[in-house]
Amino acid sequence: MRNYKEEYQRWLDSPALTEEEWKELNDIADDEKEIESRFFAPLEFGTAGLRGTMKVGLHHMNIHVIRHATQAFANVICAEGEEAMAKGVAIDHDCRLNGRDFAVEAACVMAANGIHVRLFDALRPTPELSFAVIHYGCTAGINVTASHNPKEYNGYKVYWSDGAQLPPQHADAVAREMERIDIFTGFKTCNFDEAVADRRIEIMGEETDEAFLAEVMKMAIDKKTVAEVADDFRIVYTPFHGCGYKLVPEALRRLGIKHLYPVEEQMVIDGSFPTVVSPNPENPEGFYLAVDLAKKVGSDLIIGTDPDSDRIGTMVRRGDEYVTITGNQMGVLLLDYIINARRETGTLPDNAGALSSIVSTSMARVVAEQNGVHFEDTFTGFKFMAERVAAWEKANSYKYIFAFEESYGYMAGDFVRDKDAVTASLLVAEMAAHYYKKGMTLYDAMESLYEKYGYFKEKTLNLVMPGLDGLQKMKKLMDTLRSEPPKEIGGTEIARLRDYLDGSIYVSGLGKVGKTPFEGSNVLYFELADGSSFIVRPSGTEPKIKVYILCRGESHEACDEHVARYVEFAEGLSK
Repeated sequence: MRNYKEEYQRWLDSPALTEEEWKELNDIADDEKEIESRFFAPLEFGTAGLRGTMKVGLHHMNIHVIRHATQAFANVICAEGEEAMAKGVAIDHDCRLNGRDFAVEAACVMAANGIHVRLFDALRPTPELSFAVIHYGCTAGINVTASHNPKEYNGYKVYWSDGAQLPPQHADAVAREMERIDIFTGFKTCNFDEAVADRRIEIMGEETDEAFLAEVMKMAIDKKTVAEVADDFRIVYTPFHGCGYKLVPEALRRLGIKHLYPVEEQMVIDGSFPTVVSPNPENPEGFYLAVDLAKKVGSDLIIGTDPDSDRIGTMVRRGDEYVTITGNQMGVLLLDYIINARRETGTLPDNAGALSSIVSTSMARVVAEQNGVHFEDTFTGFKFMAERVAAWEKANSYKYIFAFEESYGYMAGDFVRDKDAVTASLLVAEMAAHYYKKGMTLYDAMESLYEKYGYFKEKTLNLVMPGLDGLQKMKKLMDTLRSEPPKEIGGTEIARLRDYLDGSIYVSGLGKVGKTPFEGSNVLYFELADGSSFIVRPSGTEPKIKVYILCRGESHEACDEHVARYVEFAEGLSK
């Protein structure tokens, strides 16, 4: 651990700080705990890049950390050679405070290092950045975003040439470079306007949008049904003040949706998210304006995309009210719809494959396998699904048709390698129109899938552990569960334990009995005797332990009873 007092003083003494930044640091001179929290360690650079609250300091997101990370990333790209430098880097940002400034600064550092830059002219969805990397043949990509985190956060997501998030070997190389170079004096930069004038920085805009939308529209399976119901079918849409405001409505209009009602208050781009406590589409509270509008116009479907438009949340009519379709439920609905709609239109490959994460509903595997579709799961994160898709392509084994995570992320099509709320919005709208024609909402459709495939229920808990000692508490809990695993959870015996850190599989009374197909992630997966699963992992972006409860039962009531017992056990872990 660094000497945080010395680091604090080094920042105070640095001529790189603006007067405003110096004042922010000087104002905490008597607050030992605040100084320690800002300077005890740098933000950790991983495969997802960086994420943190925006403050002046080593452990936060600010212009100095952006320059530092970008110089380190530039060094890694330069080490790949002149061709990699010429192919360059695509850069994007979302609606967050300081987003444009951070993106421009990253562009200037890259350009000063002789790396060609393609920078969007304004905020764009995360999936369009992934698309741009692939479409233009870039070596890498940078997206200044903190996804669905609260307004105080910003982040720095990094991509490699395949359009997926950075592979571990490159992330490790960037982290090593960050340790080596000085945060204040170790970077190069240049004048932005001059770099644009001599095309070291190239500005992307409408041409890239059109190329991206052309690929999105290819994912439509049944525009005919949409046309048949278009006079009556209504959708309410909100981008939660973020990047979806332009391309999602455009994609839906091109699909043939005639009655699209945007939530005007939330179509305003604003990184302070003034109309919501949290811009996370997982939280139904944020949909209150959309629900009011839906009731007014008689809409069956509400779509909301998060600030960087890579995740999508939905609410659907049930009687006189609107209910949430969870990320797991939407994943299953889309998987079932895509399989059957593509089979109906003759576009389902014989070797079709689907993917999900190990913490997502086990119902997905049942749906895929009962329909003759190959199914695999991966670690949490679309970079792992992108790796499997690439492996399938290389081996010519399976043709991927869909991938999803329980956290409201969905991926379809070969033109992106990350979750994509623009394409997902298109598919959800088409699927909802399909069921609307049958006189059903997506809630009705989900109930019909439970009747067909069996009853499942999932619950995710966040055991928040804030403060300086939060990371230590998280580590202690994981260490204890690993070294002294419980014999039972909520009164149900543990059948097997999968430890994905080293890939070991344990059975009670027998010890270690095998290996998982992949390893290297701090995840403990308890398989219970009743067919349920209880999964524990630390969050990669926030100070919390995530607990995933996956249950299967004979009825909704049986599933509810299982979940209640396991929730009680989970809540006891943080005490």
